[in-house]
Amino acid sequence: MMLDRTTPPAIRPMAHFSIARPERRVLRNDIRLNILQMGDEDVVRFDVLMRGGQWCQSQPLQSLFTNRMLREGCHGFSSSQIAERLDFYGAWLDLSSSLNCNFVTLYSLGKYFEPSLEVLAAMLKEPTFPEEELEVVVAANKQQFLVNSQRVDVIARKRLNRALFGERHPLGRYAEAEDYDRIHPAVLRRFYEGHYHSANCSLYVSGKVSPHIIECIERQFGDAPWGREGATASECAAISPCPMGQKRLFIEKADALQSSVRMGCRSIDQSHPDYTRLKVLVTLYGGYFGSRLMSNIREEKGYTYGVSAGLANYPAVGMIGIGSETANEYVEPLIKEVYHEMDRLCQEPVPEEELQMVKNYLMGELCRSYENALSLPEAWIMQETAGLPDDYLERSAEEIQAVTAEELLLLARRYFCPEAVIEVVAGKKL
Repeated sequence: MMLDRTTPPAIRPMAHFSIARPERRVLRNDIRLNILQMGDEDVVRFDVLMRGGQWCQSQPLQSLFTNRMLREGCHGFSSSQIAERLDFYGAWLDLSSSLNCNFVTLYSLGKYFEPSLEVLAAMLKEPTFPEEELEVVVAANKQQFLVNSQRVDVIARKRLNRALFGERHPLGRYAEAEDYDRIHPAVLRRFYEGHYHSANCSLYVSGKVSPHIIECIERQFGDAPWGREGATASECAAISPCPMGQKRLFIEKADALQSSVRMGCRSIDQSHPDYTRLKVLVTLYGGYFGSRLMSNIREEKGYTYGVSAGLANYPAVGMIGIGSETANEYVEPLIKEVYHEMDRLCQEPVPEEELQMVKNYLMGELCRSYENALSLPEAWIMQETAGLPDDYLERSAEEIQAVTAEELLLLARRYFCPEAVIEVVAGKKL
């Protein structure tokens, strides 16, 4: 029987969304270990989550470089020996930092997990923060910072956050070039001693997790307390946003070939009961290729190659952000259309066909984001760092599928407030 390739397959809505839940254990030193047993490949992902990221640092870049320098030397291994040992065992290491947490992630073959974990444990428990390696790392990062500082999109994004949250708030405070010169081993050691210890971390292991792998984790991380004696879990001070109160900001860059437009307003965080439905609304507005903003500003008007809107999540606060790059002469028409599409969503119910398309897109993204053993830990780490309940993603999927056009209309009128939107333009003055 020949297939009729002119007829697309029928779209079937997802009947039910669920993700595997971790087995939770408490090790002898009270560290929480989350085990996600799944997959047939001999691959393991191991995550160490340290609470107290950039929000808790005493000076800019302290948290970032403390975490980054873990791989540059420890008692028993130099930076080159760490790299060679991990490379020999086919392991890969990722070090990242966020506002309220630092992360160390190890990807390893199951059969070489034990020697790879030994290196990781030495890095975390006994880093040396060697001065020579630190100077090289800081110099490379400073050079990248100087390059990025000339980009209009980076300039506009930073200025928007500063306008929304204030210069004292972690979301509005950015490092300057001279801050790189203030990073020394003693600065990193202070942050390390206050935050890198067994009372302040969680562990995640996923993949083909054998009993031997659990034994290795318990031996390296769970037998006894480690880190600074008497240290307690980190608490980050709450800082209230202090907006600057300006509606339009322009940053001139005379040699810019195009202008960067960033617009935004403060919004709700993930714990708010309206959050998931608002995410549907913002996605429809500008969160995927077929969105209202793309259809109007790119496809119909041709003002830009791309325009997007998103709902950003931070500790205790959210933000609706809109961004695009465009030719200087199209800045004002583009901003006008951004408000026009916002107003349409406040005045007219979304057609059912368009709403269903966005629901299908979001459900597909949800499934793709957590489809295997190496991506699933992201779901549980996100829920832990945001303080969300275990059933958060399942409930989110139900809310996405159940939201109506009438609810989106009410949400648009509640959260789309043009008067609260700050506009930032970085580029050449016409």
